[in-house]
Amino acid sequence: MSTIQEIQQFTAAIHFQELATEEYAPTQLGSHIQQISSGTDMDAIDIVLIGCGEFRGQKRGASYSSGPDRIREELYKLHYWHQEVKIGDLGNIMEGKSLADTRAALKTVLSELHAMGKKVLVLGGSHDLTLQQYEVFKEAEEIIDFTIVDMLADVAEGSGTNYDDYLMTALTSTPNFVRHFNLIGFQSYYVNPHLIETLDKLRFDCLRVGKAREDIEQIEPTLRGTHLLSLDINAVRYSDAPVNRMASPNGFFGDEMCKITRFAGMSATLNSFGIYGYIPEQDFENITAKLISQMLWYYIDGVSVGKSEASLDDKDQFFEYQITFTGHNSLFLKSKRTNRWWIKLPEGRFIPCSHKDYISACNNEMPEIWLREMERMVG
Repeated sequence: MSTIQEIQQFTAAIHFQELATEEYAPTQLGSHIQQISSGTDMDAIDIVLIGCGEFRGQKRGASYSSGPDRIREELYKLHYWHQEVKIGDLGNIMEGKSLADTRAALKTVLSELHAMGKKVLVLGGSHDLTLQQYEVFKEAEEIIDFTIVDMLADVAEGSGTNYDDYLMTALTSTPNFVRHFNLIGFQSYYVNPHLIETLDKLRFDCLRVGKAREDIEQIEPTLRGTHLLSLDINAVRYSDAPVNRMASPNGFFGDEMCKITRFAGMSATLNSFGIYGYIPEQDFENITAKLISQMLWYYIDGVSVGKSEASLDDKDQFFEYQITFTGHNSLFLKSKRTNRWWIKLPEGRFIPCSHKDYISACNNEMPEIWLREMERMVG
């Protein structure tokens, strides 16, 4: 039995593409996204879509959601601009008899895809399914950078497997494989300040939504170095994502969220990305499904850009800038292809940074990203 056949034991028998009645134009994604089967050449696939409409972690007894297919309805209509990016669709995880069954099936499928080296997009489902994304890396014993985009911080006291406390397991279980954690877009009035203080003492980075929106470009270096990204649609303000009854009138604008997902696509390290919290029954005129589909389109656009990036070893493809700041000598690299920046640490390793960090160093100021990394190394 092939790996794909093994995976398909956990996916629904009927695929979205078999139910779709719409005729897609040759330039639309619906004419290019491949339905993955045992005969699919997986080596040619860059991105794999998988849906999981499980919400029982958020609400006991919740029905299995059709949300992933509602998102597909909008995604497949969008036009395909990125011929070099090949997308495959595995369909949806079958609903398990219990919540634990669904979670186990999702983790198994994600593990197999991770072993193939694929970039995976999970269409959720409730946000606690992020734990299955993390379990894949834990099982493989891979140290990762882990990023959450959420208006809340789901680290409440509890079992560590529910909607509002799943991060407890990922951040506190032993052995632990989270090297660094980022919380992006939290709204201070909804988050216990002591929790943010604790995360800061652990050298984790928390960026509130107001600060993030002041300079959205600062999120790119964070996502460039991350391996796992989980995004709750509640991070988008209610007027831009009206499906979200738990949302706030404040939050990211829709176009800002598209920039964030584009940054995610550009990352060479990020291969596990989940979007959660979409409830189709509450989606007036499919506005939120349209937004998520556009976020995915920009993720694909980012993957296209990332494919063009050179290796840091290819020195001809980078500008080099030797800078001395606050008594420290360092080297900045700027890509000739994508205009992205890196800074060299004293140990010789390069980490992603921004043009703003370069300007700080030129002004004899210590770049914050450099300082935080040095603190983590000492800690």
